[in-house]
Amino acid sequence: MKQFGARRVGAVTAALALGLVAAAHPASAANPAGVASVGSAEFTKAGTRVSVPPLAPCAVNGTTSNSSEAVSRAGVRFGAGTSSCTTEVVDPADSRTKTTSEAVGSDFELSALVSAGGPRLRVSRWKVTCTGGEAGTSAGWGADGLQGFPGLPDQIPANYVHQVKDGDGAVLATATFGETVLPEPNDGSIAMTLLHVRFSPASNVTGDVVLGATACSPTP
Repeated sequence: MKQFGARRVGAVTAALALGLVAAAHPASAANPAGVASVGSAEFTKAGTRVSVPPLAPCAVNGTTSNSSEAVSRAGVRFGAGTSSCTTEVVDPADSRTKTTSEAVGSDFELSALVSAGGPRLRVSRWKVTCTGGEAGTSAGWGADGLQGFPGLPDQIPANYVHQVKDGDGAVLATATFGETVLPEPNDGSIAMTLLHVRFSPASNVTGDVVLGATACSPTP
C-alpha cells in the first residue's frame, strides 16, 4: 500500500491456519470475504448522543465502490472519503482470484475531548487496505498529518495503544492504531481498523469512534 510521508505505517499478514499477530480481542467469528468503510461513531456526551453510521461501506459481494461527503457532528468530523472492494482473476484456468478492500479519507477531527482538557485529535489523510488470496490475507494502513498524539513511534506496530490524556495526566481515552482481529479458530481471515478511539470515564463521554475499517478472507 502507499506509504505516506509521515511514515506512520503498519502491516499485518495472516496465513491459513497460522495467525502471525495476536488478536486484539477474544475469540471472534470469521471475517467477511472483503469489506471496507471510512469510519463510524457512537458516543454520548453531556446527555447528547452522537451517531454516525458506517460511512461509504463496500463489499466484494455487494456494493463494490462507495463514497461519502464530509460529515460533521458535535465533537467529531469525518472528511470526504471513498471505498473500493474489488475482485481480480489472477489465474483464469484454475479460477483463482484476489480481493482488495480499502478505504481512503482525509481531514478527520475529534474535538469531543477538548472541553475535558484533552487534545484535539486530527488525521489529515489516511488509507487502510485488506488483501485476500488463496494462501491467506494481509492488511495495512498509512496515515499522515497526525496531531494530538504526542510520543508516537515513527513506525507504529499493530494494536498500538496510545493514551489520550488531559493536562493533569488523567486518561480521557485510548486510541488504538492498526487494531487487528484474527478469528478463533483461525481461518486465515483478518480485520483491521486504522484508528479506534474508546472514551474513558474521566472524559465524561461514553462510546467510541472508528476511523478506517476493513476486513477480508482467503479466496476460494
